Amino acid sequence: MHRILTGPLTIESVTVAIAGLPDRLQGTTLVHLSDLHYDGFRLSETLLQQAIAATNRANPDLILLTGDYVTDDPEPIHDLAQRLQSLSSRAGIYAVLGNHDLCYRHSQTQITQALTAIGIQVLWNQIAYPLGADIALVGLADMWSREFNPQSLLSQLPLQLPRIVLSHNPDSAVPLQAWRVDLQLSGHTHGGQVVIPGLGTISQWLDPVRRKVPKSLRRGLPLMRKCHKVVQHWEWAQGLHRIGDHTLYVNRGLGTYFPGRLFCPPEVTVITLTGKPTPDAWGAPMANNRDVALAVNPSCGAIKSM
Repeated sequence: MHRILTGPLTIESVTVAIAGLPDRLQGTTLVHLSDLHYDGFRLSETLLQQAIAATNRANPDLILLTGDYVTDDPEPIHDLAQRLQSLSSRAGIYAVLGNHDLCYRHSQTQITQALTAIGIQVLWNQIAYPLGADIALVGLADMWSREFNPQSLLSQLPLQLPRIVLSHNPDSAVPLQAWRVDLQLSGHTHGGQVVIPGLGTISQWLDPVRRKVPKSLRRGLPLMRKCHKVVQHWEWAQGLHRIGDHTLYVNRGLGTYFPGRLFCPPEVTVITLTGKPTPDAWGAPMANNRDVALAVNPSCGAIKSM
């Protein structure tokens, strides 16, 4: 899509404090990308190359991708994978899939295989340890899939263990309240695409109006017909949010749907991790907890399915 409709790429820099983050990981840099929608229309080659260059300039320790690499047809994933080969980070690239990556029966397999072939680890209800055994990276199935089951993963992790969760849909922050989540990274919303400064996304404000419009009229108004189905919590459409004890970051994405973006530019997110004290209720330090040794695969970068 043309730059006039997408706006310029922006680099968002945020710092996130994680309780019990090991000293050796203070200052760790993550880069978060989401919602590329590489289909020949919704993401220009120029914008994609700018995003890749910006990612590499950040010199990240870890690159994290949160889904929707294509729009419906999975075939463009092969061309996209060739371009994503230029991404570079110290501890690798990890990804989860979004709802658009599951449109057809073969989509999940085709997209997973294409990304895996270039060294991107695709997590589907799996736990990885790319930064070492003392912080977990949890990759969930898409919330709209039948296999979304955070309990099977998070209930296996000891409370003392810091963790980052990749989940395409930010609405998943609601069921995730049952477990410790230090940082959830999501996308899916495109930031709402059309934002009213000082008020929020137009989708957020249209939803209560939609309920008062007769169903027969809603069909002729695309935004009213579709936006309420994308997410329930449009107030979390972009940026950093504190939800209970959890920190959620929602990336605005790179791909753009018609009619375009307004005050909601495409985004590359650079996240710096810092530590903060561990709550007393979480018990003994991890190094002294036998349960941690049993639950965590000590191999750096190892992946464990639950």
